[in-house]
This record gives sequence, C-alpha cells and structure tokens, in this order.
Amino acid sequence: MKTIKIAIAGLFLLVANATQAQVSINVNIGTPPAWGPSGYAEMEYYYLPDIEAYYDVRASQFIYFGGGRWVRTTYLPRQYRNYDLYGGYKVVLNDYHGRTPYVYFDRHRTRYYKGYHGAPQRPYKPRPVYGYNDRHDNHRDYKHYDKHDRHDHDDHHDKHDKHDNHGHGRR
Repeated sequence: MKTIKIAIAGLFLLVANATQAQVSINVNIGTPPAWGPSGYAEMEYYYLPDIEAYYDVRASQFIYFGGGRWVRTTYLPRQYRNYDLYGGYKVVLNDYHGRTPYVYFDRHRTRYYKGYHGAPQRPYKPRPVYGYNDRHDNHRDYKHYDKHDRHDHDDHHDKHDKHDNHGHGRR
C-alpha cells in the first residue's frame, strides 16, 4: 500500500513538473529586434510615433494603417523604407496584451505624437556598421578594387603602365 502511495505521489510530481515546463515555454515571447530598446524583460509591442506604426515583437511584424485597414508585414511600407529604426523613438507598450494594439491608436497618437522622445534609449544590440571597415575584416589588400585612383596602385603597375605602348589602355 505504501508503494502505491509513493508511486502516485511520484506520478503527480512528474505531471506537475511537465505542466510547469509547458507553461514556461508558452510564456516565452519573441526576441526583440536588434533596434529595439534595451532594458525591458517582457514586451509585446512597440509604438513608433514618428511613423505612427506598431511593431509586434512576438510575430516580428510591423503593423501600420494602409489601404483603409491595418496591415501586418515583415517590412515597413515603401514610404518609410529609409526610416532609421535605431534612431527613432520606440514606445514600449507594457499595458496592452492582445493581437490588436491599434484599438488604442487615437490614444497613442495623441500621447506619443510625431517627434516624441521620452527617456534616452539604447538599442538591444549595436547598430551594424556597413562600409569601409567591412571590406578590411579579412585583412586583405583591396587596393585593386579602386581602378580610378592612381595613388592606390602599387609601383609595379605604374612602371608597367608607363612602358606599355601597345594601345591596350590603362589597366
């Protein structure tokens, strides 16, 4: 009899532990985007006042009004494709949990007007740097890519160009 009670108690603990693990998986919300503000443990939506749009962190989607309705997309609409997500202010909506944050759009638009900036924000991850330094990450010499700058050619090519009179033009 005692063995049966221990087995039932063990089974109960096993089921309770499995249920708790399932709940923790379901509670997990999406990873914030690199440009999202750091310092927030749980957030579902950002409101972007400069473009009057929302960002759904769990679904990794922007929500904006277009064509007479609210649209969910992975990318911003064409008119905002050059909008700086790292530099623009993001209002973290901690007080809303659901699928349609835009039901409070009039309130958000009034309270967080275009150009609104609250406390200073730092992005979740640093802004990626593109350009000159990216070309030199492999520690290679990329001088030969700039064919129009005479100063970037080494002496060997300059000497060869001076003595090459076969009509082939400059290299």
